[in-house]
Amino acid sequence: MPRKPNISNDPAELRRRAEARLPVPRKGQRSKARQQTSAADAQRTLHELEVHQIELEMQNDELQKTRDELEVALEKYTNLYNFAPVGYFSIDESGVIQEMNLTGAVLLGIERARLLNRGFLLFVSRTSQATFQAFLKKVFTGLADQACELLLLKKGGAFWANLRATPAASPKGTRKWCRVAFGDITERKETERALRESERRYRTLFDLFPVAVYTCDASGVILRFNHRAVELWGRQPAPGDTDERFCGSFKMFRPDGSFMPHERCPMAEVVNGKIRAMRDVEVIIERPDGSRVSVVVNIRPLKNEQGEVTGAINCFYDITERKQAEQVQRRIEVLAASNQKLQQEIVRRQTVERSLQESEQHQGRLLEQSRHMQEQLRRLSHQILNAQEEERKRISRELHDEIAQTMVGINIHLEALTHEATHNPKGLKQKITRTQRLVEKSVDSVHRFARELRPTTLDDLGLIPALHAFMKEFMERTGVHTRLTAFAAIEELNIAKRTVLYRVAHEALNNVASHAQASRVEVSIDKMPDGIRMKIKDDGKSFEVERVLNARGNKRLGLLGMRERVEMVGGTFCVESTPGQGTTVRVEIPVARVRKDALKKSGNTTLKCP
Repeated sequence: MPRKPNISNDPAELRRRAEARLPVPRKGQRSKARQQTSAADAQRTLHELEVHQIELEMQNDELQKTRDELEVALEKYTNLYNFAPVGYFSIDESGVIQEMNLTGAVLLGIERARLLNRGFLLFVSRTSQATFQAFLKKVFTGLADQACELLLLKKGGAFWANLRATPAASPKGTRKWCRVAFGDITERKETERALRESERRYRTLFDLFPVAVYTCDASGVILRFNHRAVELWGRQPAPGDTDERFCGSFKMFRPDGSFMPHERCPMAEVVNGKIRAMRDVEVIIERPDGSRVSVVVNIRPLKNEQGEVTGAINCFYDITERKQAEQVQRRIEVLAASNQKLQQEIVRRQTVERSLQESEQHQGRLLEQSRHMQEQLRRLSHQILNAQEEERKRISRELHDEIAQTMVGINIHLEALTHEATHNPKGLKQKITRTQRLVEKSVDSVHRFARELRPTTLDDLGLIPALHAFMKEFMERTGVHTRLTAFAAIEELNIAKRTVLYRVAHEALNNVASHAQASRVEVSIDKMPDGIRMKIKDDGKSFEVERVLNARGNKRLGLLGMRERVEMVGGTFCVESTPGQGTTVRVEIPVARVRKDALKKSGNTTLKCP
């Protein structure tokens, strides 16, 4: 800052300082002055002139020092203004540039001399001109500072800039003007756009992930959940609702059946810091409709930079079918043990009653039948285990070959995008497009796995739409013409029986595609006096039913699986195959009296796959 001139505003003080610099007359001169009284007035006038001269010299010295300091300060200000890290310019209320520093000229890519007295609107892109005009209007009509973001044009391209303006005081009668500072924020805008795109992809994958996921804050209030979590909960909770703390919409039980309070549930234990994390913990969920599902939960705490727990994330998946399969396996083992005891009892009786010749043949047949049943049971158990293991291997292989490799490709593309954003901006859009295609491929694979495991159409829309969708896809995949005939009241059946009908039709059509070499398949579901009949008829090759049912290996597992499913709901299953006439699969399922009345009220609805 330049030093202010040290010139006193008090005339008496200035005169005192001037008189102090005036030479004092010697004693002889004073005596002579007293004697010459006639020259007193002239002497006083001369004294006043000398004092005034000294005052002027002192003021001149102070002004000279001030001018030197102002020149130094002006030079510093000029250097700071021209070489500031951001651009500065001054414009009037019509948008004409009055002044511009060197940094601003470099950002616009034009010499400073060519920028002066030109409209700043020439350097604003067409999409941002309305924003700039509104910004300029606010600057000259208000007193507060204003800011905006514009897409500016420069030689050979464009860039995003952040403008901040301060209105300047203008003398009355002159044009208003303001000072504006701006800087290049293109990199920040690109980063924000990339973050938004990354967030969109993350949310898509989160919502479509086949495993149920939800997060909560430190108090247990649910923050976010995906579609699979809603399916397992049996209802859709309200995010942020304090009534949904630790998923209060359902009850939880331990595997032994004991009730688990929500404040002692796995999520609460992790959020409260009692347990660091949970991995593969099994619990049972009782949903609002009273149904129960067994799930395995994996919980990890969410922490801030200070290491404080701010919430938790829970990934859980349904193992109900696996538990049911384990129960079936245990029943098979019990049955095998029972058969073994029966065999031992037969042998014991055979030994005790060996003397009774009339019962020897009967006992032998019982023994042989028991052995045959035991062998059938053992083969069936092995086949079920082998089929489960093959299915698991297939799903694991497809998950690794398709989804995992696609995710790795997405990660590699995202890493490449961070480098391409600075080194090769032109190729960035193509890389983003390829990455989006990988994400779409991954989502399609997840949808396909979900459909293969269990079609959601069966639960959401019903049996007829599910069969219609499967047969349409079957015809497109195999070229075999299909036709479906059903009556609408079939949807009145419970979900277990509708699932059996769907699984039998699914397996039968897959067998047609694999073995029959047929050109046409008809599926019909008809009313009977005491139940429902489903018939699946094709015009392909025939086969020996008994030979296939008694064959060893996996060739008969499909037919046995269909028969077992039908018998589980109290129905009957039969297969007829005649050379030249194809094969017919019949399933008959009894219906309770309440269901019969509902079934009698509806007619047939014929659906033909396009």
